[in-house]
Amino acid sequence: MNNRRDFLKAGLAIGATVALLDRGNLFAAESPAGASDAAIAPAAGPSPASPRPILVAVRDGDRVAMLDKALEALGGIGAFVKPGQTVLIKPNIGWDAPPERGANTHPSIVARLVELCLGAGAKSVSVFDNPCDQWQRTYENSGIEKAARDAGARVVNGKDESLYRETAIPGGVKLKSAKVHQLVLDSDVFINVPVLKHHGGAQMTAAMKNLMGCIWDRGAYHQVDLQQTIADFLTLRKPDLNIVDAYHPMVRNGPRGKSVEDCVEMRRLLASPDPVLIDSAAAKLLGYTTDKVTHIKLAADLKLGSMDIAAADVRSFKLA
Repeated sequence: MNNRRDFLKAGLAIGATVALLDRGNLFAAESPAGASDAAIAPAAGPSPASPRPILVAVRDGDRVAMLDKALEALGGIGAFVKPGQTVLIKPNIGWDAPPERGANTHPSIVARLVELCLGAGAKSVSVFDNPCDQWQRTYENSGIEKAARDAGARVVNGKDESLYRETAIPGGVKLKSAKVHQLVLDSDVFINVPVLKHHGGAQMTAAMKNLMGCIWDRGAYHQVDLQQTIADFLTLRKPDLNIVDAYHPMVRNGPRGKSVEDCVEMRRLLASPDPVLIDSAAAKLLGYTTDKVTHIKLAADLKLGSMDIAAADVRSFKLA
């Protein structure tokens, strides 16, 4: 912190975040760490008896433990990955920064997902992003390249234009076409794993904003209409599963951040098949409303998901 005023402002932000967590009802009816989820989560998607979209919110554990609990509550990784399928895991690997800076998805989450997908019988698991910083340094210094490879993934260069295909996006309002990475177009299963953080342009990076790394020309979003194009991309392909790493979100100076002091330790993780719902919950963690993060409402208006947390099937767990 540079001075006392910065310290006080950061403290107020943390207090506001805790209050919003409660107001969002994400952890209003927590199950204990050892509770069985058999009766809570027989399947990952809505059933005829329970058509509500599902959101899992886990807190107060390490990253891998929270991920495991979230997936258990959704019916296990096998609810999303079947034997012989090809899987794309799309983390945020946008910035040349170490894990403690909170600029990228934490490598432990990516590695665990790779292990689980391969354990479920996936034919292959690929990991990529289209970084803003120099890609080799970003892949290396984020820790994700080594973690993913050690777990058995194929780590793909997101800066190879030959791997992108010009693709029509007829459902988009402003984004009508884009060069989209072939892994997004061709993989059987698409798992979106962003880190939660402040973003100077879009206000927040979470599930929907992370998909900006699926296209070749990131600048096109900014040139057209950033908030609308973020929503428009979902009309092409929605991820099968979204997992938001909210262990220590960057609450200012995003998306790159300046130091570890830009992060606040929350020890949270969210998971949902619905990218709009999970982003609505993520916004509450940062103290934002959907009036401020407008791509959430724009996506809901396009009927790409629900932003009504109160109407969702929220499954909350406290691990410690």
